[in-house]
Amino acid sequence: MCGIVGYIGKRDVAPLLLEGLQRLEYRGYDSAGIALHASGKTGGLKSAKAKGRVRELEARLPKRFAGTTGIAHTRWATHGAPNDVNAHPHLDAEEKVAVVHNGIIDNASDLRTKLTAEGFVFVSDTDTEVLAHLIARSQAGTLEEKVRDAVRHIEGTYGIAVLHADFPDRIVVARNGSPVVLGIGEKEMFVSSDVAALVSHTRQVVTLDDGEMATLKADDYRTYTTEGSSTSSQPTTVEWEAESYDMGGHDTYMHKEIHEQADAVDRALRGRIDDRFSTVHLGGLNLDARDARAVRRVKILGCGTSYHAGQIGAQMIEELARIPADAEPASEFRYRNPVVDPDTLYIAVSQSGETYDVLAAVQELKRKGARVLGLVNVVGSAIARETDGGIYVHAGPEVCVVSTKCFTNMVVSFGLLALHLGRTRDLSVADGKRIIEGLRKLPAQITEILENEAEIEKLAAEYADAKSMMFIGRVRGYPVAREASLKLKEVSYIHAEAYPASELKHGPLALIEPAMPTVAIVPDDELLEKNRAALEEIKARSGRILAVAHQEQEKADHTIVVPKNEDELDPILMGIPLQLFAYYTAKAMGRDIDKPRNLAKSVTVE
Repeated sequence: MCGIVGYIGKRDVAPLLLEGLQRLEYRGYDSAGIALHASGKTGGLKSAKAKGRVRELEARLPKRFAGTTGIAHTRWATHGAPNDVNAHPHLDAEEKVAVVHNGIIDNASDLRTKLTAEGFVFVSDTDTEVLAHLIARSQAGTLEEKVRDAVRHIEGTYGIAVLHADFPDRIVVARNGSPVVLGIGEKEMFVSSDVAALVSHTRQVVTLDDGEMATLKADDYRTYTTEGSSTSSQPTTVEWEAESYDMGGHDTYMHKEIHEQADAVDRALRGRIDDRFSTVHLGGLNLDARDARAVRRVKILGCGTSYHAGQIGAQMIEELARIPADAEPASEFRYRNPVVDPDTLYIAVSQSGETYDVLAAVQELKRKGARVLGLVNVVGSAIARETDGGIYVHAGPEVCVVSTKCFTNMVVSFGLLALHLGRTRDLSVADGKRIIEGLRKLPAQITEILENEAEIEKLAAEYADAKSMMFIGRVRGYPVAREASLKLKEVSYIHAEAYPASELKHGPLALIEPAMPTVAIVPDDELLEKNRAALEEIKARSGRILAVAHQEQEKADHTIVVPKNEDELDPILMGIPLQLFAYYTAKAMGRDIDKPRNLAKSVTVE
């Protein structure tokens, strides 16, 4: 959600922090701010905050706003409206402590009442200001001890970075449920909530675990627990370079990332296919053949786009491995006191690897002794570290809030997993070879779809006047419809709903009229005639139809024809033109495509 950036070294800090905040704009935010240790005789802390974009903050910085140590933040409002006062950083009354914070303090109201009774005056509506006063109140000697005292009172999630006027040589950070990443430079140190803010300066990073803190000085860092015990976190090298986070000549990140999908899928397949045995190598699973054969059920957990990828993945696993499988929103699973079966394999899906609801579900499952795999895009993320094994989807950095290439690579990765599980069980060599050949066709077929971009742009313009749209599909097509519906509503703000085509008669058919277009997923599989019957029902009620199919559909007003692959893999391809459809619909409506309103890229709070 929110973004944290910090720096300590010899360079002028304000330009570095502004650059870092701009790198994090994709996460979604409504205000921004900076605090620094001021240079010069007076010293002390200085801060500047502004509602709106980072450019508004930059315009508001005082002329004399120099220093070599500072922290900055982009805020996505939870407690209190988006305004200058509620923007981070938050300072105590004497302006000796400055705090930036991602997460939610669950007991903030009780702490605020207690601190107010002690004479502390609050100026914002945020939960974060509680932390600034708690740190200022602490009688401990060092800044590390003051922060440790404060977080002991906190219930909830946090990723924090702290400055103190009496300790100008350090930044203290802490993590519990919200990402904190250290960047190790040459005689300089960085901190951020996301490596995107770091990679233009260093590729050596340390990712903190929950319950871990760190002290950053210009020439050193150390990590330790919130109880004070030293830890031995070692730097790792970030896979992606700064250029991976640039727009690369495209108008938006969404457009760029849609067009990166052929290469991304190729990366997901590279080095994993075993032609000799018509299977795949997934070394990170930590699941040998005996363990795989012992699995009696698969439960996939994700949120939003990751949940939809899990729905397609569950169908692949059932079809290819003949193991009962289903997907469920992680946010629902963790609250319904689920029965955890030792013979069930759980798979946690998250682009960032930090999605709070998914991570909390993983932790609950691990507490109950379940075997949990992760399917994530970010190496070293919390879910990757807490699971028993898993698959990196290798989509590369995804900056746009709306997920495209990561969704596609997630589904491809589920295809690999389904093939692996199938070949350890009853899937024949011939079927294994068939699926491998289909997987290898995907990059070229994705490129073929994207070459039809101009035609899809024209179609989007025809449908951009719709106030609401229906998306339908059967079995393999239904999760594709759900994801396409989500894409349209996320980026264009057009109301959209997805239903199984078989459910039309059970209510949704009442909505059909000329002003309510329907997007129908019509693969050329065993359900082709059933899907065509649904088109007949819509057309009989004067509904407009846009079909995504392997051949022109007579009853549709328009058809986007996509290349045919194996039946099990067709969902991977059928969603891609609808990503472009959502993109060009939003563009026709003048939407802020990379940063849709009210949404954030990495959802690290409930």
